[in-house]
Amino acid sequence: MKKLVATVLALLSGVILCSAADREHTLKIYNWADYIDESLLEEFKGWYKAQTGEDVEIIYQLFDVNEIMLSKIELGHEDFDVVCPSDYIIERMLRQNLLLEIETDFGDTPNYIGGIAPYIRGKFDEIEGSGKNANDYAVGYMWGTTGLLYNTKYVTREEVSSWNCLKDPRFKNKIFIKDAFRDVYTALTIALHKDQIDAGELSLEDITFDASDEYIRLVEDFLNEVKDNVLGWEADFGKEQMTKEKAWINLDWSGDAQWAIEEAEKVGVSLDYEVPHEGSIVWFDGWVIPKYAKNIKAARYFINFLCKPENAVRNMDAIGYVSAVGGEEILDSIIDTVKYAPIDARYFFGEEAGAVCINPIQYPDASIMKRCGMMHDNGDRTEALLKMWSRVKGDNAGMFTYICIAAALVAIALLALLSRRKKHGRRRK
Repeated sequence: MKKLVATVLALLSGVILCSAADREHTLKIYNWADYIDESLLEEFKGWYKAQTGEDVEIIYQLFDVNEIMLSKIELGHEDFDVVCPSDYIIERMLRQNLLLEIETDFGDTPNYIGGIAPYIRGKFDEIEGSGKNANDYAVGYMWGTTGLLYNTKYVTREEVSSWNCLKDPRFKNKIFIKDAFRDVYTALTIALHKDQIDAGELSLEDITFDASDEYIRLVEDFLNEVKDNVLGWEADFGKEQMTKEKAWINLDWSGDAQWAIEEAEKVGVSLDYEVPHEGSIVWFDGWVIPKYAKNIKAARYFINFLCKPENAVRNMDAIGYVSAVGGEEILDSIIDTVKYAPIDARYFFGEEAGAVCINPIQYPDASIMKRCGMMHDNGDRTEALLKMWSRVKGDNAGMFTYICIAAALVAIALLALLSRRKKHGRRRK
């Protein structure tokens, strides 16, 4: 959840620190909201001092849209030292020569970056960086899948095992769809070409790079059949509304789904998550060092610090998403033979993980991962995708969406009024 208060406090702290701190000994971090165990930020300062003998202060700022973050890096008006973009943005940043290579020689300090799971490294190899290998410029942070969060009281696992359930008239006004055109487009493109993939006529890589008019039309036709069932196109509120049973199905990210399942359980609502059998996407976020960075050393050490297994586990516990770090320490910390049935997680943890009892939402079975592709930067075809998305949503935004918009406008007006009153109060003082 993107918290306004957290953002404002982060921005204010950044202003204060910028004015007071020595930039050479300041680490500027740009991250998503609610995407780290924030106690680690303070701990890093002591750890960095112990490893290097140097002091460091932290400026921690938040963003909630990849493209807004990217625009600041492109313009060079912000000298962030370490940033956490998503996979397709890493791809774009590599193509535009916006990133520095990440040196992993830390002297006497262990190289924890080496603990990134081979599966994640392999996926980063698939990032098209105009001849640059993404593993040299980015370190995986969190990852997950896109699928269907559903209410088990009204929807069966069998029903959500296919994307076609979104068209079922029984679910009219009972579906939320993530307002993320790239995620939805790529997942549905894979699903709609399942037969060609099974026949060996197309590969996942072929499909995920394709944003042709033909492919866009196929996805648009599918979404037009779905949209009468859509209660809202949501950026962040869907998972919370699912816990309140406002809808029965939510096209969502696995990390949000995990959060919603845990929250719903507290109020007696039963939710679950499924990746449809036709296929979907696997997504990644990673840490990078922009070319305008001022404190490259502290940035490298910060990335290394977050890759320590115990810190990776703490982050997973705090935010609900899944760390890119693999290895025995991570596996041992997540096994639960009482709660989970055995799954095949060898793709992530190696041969010893052929039948391990771990959370299948966070670590899907290998059979599921085989049918998940990854998103890419669509370049000059992005505009065509956006127009398609606008057409689909524009004809039927859904009553719930309008209610949310109206509520948001009222809230903005109230905040503006309160702000004005507070300003008058400060002037009087």
